[in-house]
Amino acid sequence: MKPPGSSDVLVDELYATTQRLRTYVDARLREHGASVARLRAMRMLAAAPEPLRMRDLSEMLGVAARTATTVVDSLERDGLVERVRHPLDRRAFLLALTPLGRERHTEAEVVDRDALAVATGGLDPEGRARLRELLATIRAAVVD
Repeated sequence: MKPPGSSDVLVDELYATTQRLRTYVDARLREHGASVARLRAMRMLAAAPEPLRMRDLSEMLGVAARTATTVVDSLERDGLVERVRHPLDRRAFLLALTPLGRERHTEAEVVDRDALAVATGGLDPEGRARLRELLATIRAAVVD
């Protein structure tokens, strides 16, 4: 028997579901040379109107700077992200997707969308709406 992770079984169920979803989607993405972490970083860079500073990407992802650097380093090694000189600060670099990075981002988004469609396929529109309402209620109760 697995010991509880919190004092509330509902929280344990939410956490277990989130972990299982991430593991499932990550496995699908890895078949295509991606991961949830890499997709999230590429998603932020693709949506940004201009190249981002590492600190900004880290904050947008909600991860430590070191974690963001590790992800960006792997994306850069694969030719998906490039560091470009900051136009106003010669010591700083900005991050941008390369053309190959934009292509891989688009492909990963399709894989992600398809995997999540499978994962949530058992919910009808009313079930989806109700689940969203319930999750919003929980989020609203823990406002910063």
